[in-house]
Amino acid sequence: MTRARHSQIDLTATSFYHVINRCVRRSYLCGDDNISGKNFDHRRQWLVDRFTTLSDVFSINIAAYAVMSNHYHLVLQVDKFTAETWSMDEVIDRWYRLFNGHLLVDRYLTEDKISPAHFDAVES
Repeated sequence: MTRARHSQIDLTATSFYHVINRCVRRSYLCGDDNISGKNFDHRRQWLVDRFTTLSDVFSINIAAYAVMSNHYHLVLQVDKFTAETWSMDEVIDRWYRLFNGHLLVDRYLTEDKISPAHFDAVES
């Protein structure tokens, strides 16, 4: 049964979390697929690179990882103290490394003055 993230993550208890993600329908993430005869080892470095990028953007440290043939494990440490030092502009910059812009955020970044309501929307 799924649970909301806020009920799964409690940084007062621990900042370390073990995360698992697995392929479905007998699909292969990495290695040799005996059924199709294909090799998927090229994906391993792509995953490691992506873990590293996401770790940097979200201020989460990777303590350990293992990429298996049909799943991967990550041991992550949430760096709450670093993230709390970020300004709103730094949070926006990090978010924009992964995602396209947003109309209100773009307006905030390019205009000197925006309405208080727009500023509140950007801030939240």
